[in-house]
Amino acid sequence: MNKLLSWPAALCWLTVLLDGYDLVVLGAVIPTLIDENHIGFTAASATFAATLSLVGVAIGAAGVGPLADRYGRRSVLLGSILLFSVFTIAVPWAGSIGVFGAFRLLAGLGLGACMPTALTFMAEHMPASRRAFASTFTMTGYHFGAVLASVAALWLIPSWEILFYAGGAAGLLLLPLMWFKLPESDAYLAAQGKTERVAPTVVLQPKYLRITLGVWVGSFMGLLLVYGLNTWLPKLMRDAGYNMSTSLTLLLVLNIGAIIGLVVAGVLADRRGTKPTILVWFGAAAVLLAVLSIKVSSTVLLNALVLVTGIFVFSAQVLVYAYVTQAYPAEVRATALGLTAAVGRLGAIFGPSITGALIVAGSAHPWGFYLFALVAALGLLALATVPALAVHHTGRAAASGSGKSKEYAV
Repeated sequence: MNKLLSWPAALCWLTVLLDGYDLVVLGAVIPTLIDENHIGFTAASATFAATLSLVGVAIGAAGVGPLADRYGRRSVLLGSILLFSVFTIAVPWAGSIGVFGAFRLLAGLGLGACMPTALTFMAEHMPASRRAFASTFTMTGYHFGAVLASVAALWLIPSWEILFYAGGAAGLLLLPLMWFKLPESDAYLAAQGKTERVAPTVVLQPKYLRITLGVWVGSFMGLLLVYGLNTWLPKLMRDAGYNMSTSLTLLLVLNIGAIIGLVVAGVLADRRGTKPTILVWFGAAAVLLAVLSIKVSSTVLLNALVLVTGIFVFSAQVLVYAYVTQAYPAEVRATALGLTAAVGRLGAIFGPSITGALIVAGSAHPWGFYLFALVAALGLLALATVPALAVHHTGRAAASGSGKSKEYAV
């Protein structure tokens, strides 16, 4: 627990908070950009800018792993935050939609690199027997960031520019703290002699192939659910016959459930095993998403159902990251996690698009929930194919969580 209260843990948590903040910011300001016709924004050009942001994040996540495995977690994390911060502050100064999109793309490159690097560092900062909780605890920052951006948007809009200035400034303020308080990962330092041979294709070698394909599909399905639900849940609930106030409240309840789920999932995964917990989480998500297609008359029951759904849906995705930090050795860990996050970001792009197509076709309810249930089931099947993880502790101190540990797939 002491390591969770340390400077490295706090700084990694704040890094992931920036990702969650940025998730909400553009969506929060798009209506104002369109209403004010800012630099000619329309619904189509806003969609273009949002897509470019996600593309940048996917590219950043895919490219950061080899850099972090070659040059270190600390320097790459500092550079990523700097890139995100500078171009986030630049967004309000864009004089055209093309420049606006380019700034969001470049900010996305930095942001996409932040989360997998921070998760890799946190996994290596904690004993192997606590790595699942380290991942899920760190990811609570993501949802706190999303809530923070939502509250800030309600307070500041129509002065939307301040939201971007605040996000970029927060990153710049984080940099000096990281410079003085964030050490290099011990696992990276120990593996330095091996990092020169690391390439992205290493995770496709026969000894990793089954793991890699399983976590890639699981990550894709997991983030499709996260982004699809965060984008369209209010609309799906409106189409199901609930009023607007109820529909918006349910989105908040869903994310509260996500924070609870992240804490619970991490504890269970460390105690019972990461793979079994992932399978339970994706399976429960599939069932609960299908049940949401049924109209519920009781407000209390509906909120409870959405809360429990949030507990399982969002943390299922993060458990995939936790599995990756345990299944690959230190010399390729950042590469593996970055590529897994990048494939997941593709799901983040497709999720809102597929659900939006159902809405346009007038089939969002109940088929939107059936689609999400199918996606969760596919995630379950994908993760069922990966090997289980065993953790071997060495030395008496390991019994208390302070000894050296190693993890491997069996």
